[in-house]
Amino acid sequence: MTETTPAAPPPLRQRKTEEAAPPEDFATPTPRNGGGTWNGLRPLLLRLHFYAGVLIGPFLLVAAVTGLLYTATPQIESVVYHHELKVTPRGEPKPLTAQVDSARAAIPGGQLVSVTKGAGDDDTTRVTFDVKGLPEGYTQTAFVDPYDAKVQGTLRTFGEWLPVRSWFDSLHRTLHLGEFGRNYSEIAASWLWVEVLGGLALWLGAPRGRERLRKWFVPRRGPKGRKRTLSWHGAVGLWVSVGFLALSATGLTWSAHAGVNIGKIQDSLGGASPSVSSALGRGAQGGGSAGADSDQFSAGSSITKVDFDGAVRIARSEGLRGKLVISPPADNKSAYIVKENTRHWPEQQDSVAIDPATGKVTDKVVFDDFPVLAKLTRWGIDAHMGLLFGLANQIVLAVIALALIGMLFWGYRMWWLRRPTRGGGTRLGRPPVRGAWRRVPGKVMAPLVVVTAVLAYYLPLFGLPLACFLLADLAIAQARRHRRSRTEARAEMPKEIAL
Repeated sequence: MTETTPAAPPPLRQRKTEEAAPPEDFATPTPRNGGGTWNGLRPLLLRLHFYAGVLIGPFLLVAAVTGLLYTATPQIESVVYHHELKVTPRGEPKPLTAQVDSARAAIPGGQLVSVTKGAGDDDTTRVTFDVKGLPEGYTQTAFVDPYDAKVQGTLRTFGEWLPVRSWFDSLHRTLHLGEFGRNYSEIAASWLWVEVLGGLALWLGAPRGRERLRKWFVPRRGPKGRKRTLSWHGAVGLWVSVGFLALSATGLTWSAHAGVNIGKIQDSLGGASPSVSSALGRGAQGGGSAGADSDQFSAGSSITKVDFDGAVRIARSEGLRGKLVISPPADNKSAYIVKENTRHWPEQQDSVAIDPATGKVTDKVVFDDFPVLAKLTRWGIDAHMGLLFGLANQIVLAVIALALIGMLFWGYRMWWLRRPTRGGGTRLGRPPVRGAWRRVPGKVMAPLVVVTAVLAYYLPLFGLPLACFLLADLAIAQARRHRRSRTEARAEMPKEIAL
């Protein structure tokens, strides 16, 4: 029997390297079929996905939680403001002019902005005023019982939102920090699509072997651990990816910085939303004037004045229906503007301009004639706000928000499970290996840099954090190299000198 000599243990430095090797899901992929573009690109995507998830994750978490709270606001408003919003139908409604007069008495000194006639017989009439001292964008609205012209109550409003919804809307958009706070939500929207597309590429590009489709779409069962967590992270992300991308795109359309650039691009492509013109293009009528707080021309005028009810009748004859918002003439050279404001499917957004002296329709815009990009923008924003499909829309948004919270939890859990367990103490998980960009072929890296630069220009809160990531990564690498060189220098010194 031949005695075999046991293999010598590997050197200490080699053993440390083997122990520090990253787990399977974060390892540098072994080239398949001789390597290729994907095998070079995957480590870079992995590193970007990891760092963006860790550092942008808190912004996404806040956006998901505040968005989840926002989805319930329509039901909350219907309960909290039921007295202001609803009445018992009885008899014939009073003229809108009489309702406006009652609202003026309830909000003295306000400048009339608009009158909103509800779509249902049980809806109150909203009369909105611009009042000095309110924050920018806010107005004061009186809710009038159309059957007796009595004011049910007054509320501070933001656009058409009542206090509860405007509070949650501001929380979601700005964290109640004003314009500065809008940066948080724009960072979340600017990076969500990057995380989603990068995650999809990593999940779908990983080798699966048999039953690939099942493993893509069905989370893994079995013992708890990093692989099971990764399976839930990837499968749920695949299912909800379309919703994530839609929220990112629609959120960017009205963001503070990227939204301006997107608007310019949309306008250049002929996708701007048309608006009806209030200009009449004529001189003073009958020697009188019509202001935002005036309901008739001078008493000496021989011209019949169109009032709010007349404007509504003319708009109805032009095909406008549902909830109507009537804006009075700003002066004697301006028209009434009557707009539909039905923001559920199918949308009703037609509008007309009406000459207050003659009742002639001077301009009309029909939503069916909107450019496709303008329609997509309108539909996208209303879907993002949970308005387009009512309760079903709200439920879908809530599911997407919960899924995003789950994705972040699984992502941070994977990071935690990657932490070193030897040596004692609490340490963070290891990031993917550095130098991933060196593996990307030049023919891919060059256009990738150009595309990234263009995106960074148009989406500044994508570009600035990315630049910060790169600078921080370079600084950390430089610090580690410096520390390693000092350690090696000490190791090479004679013992008596090193001490």
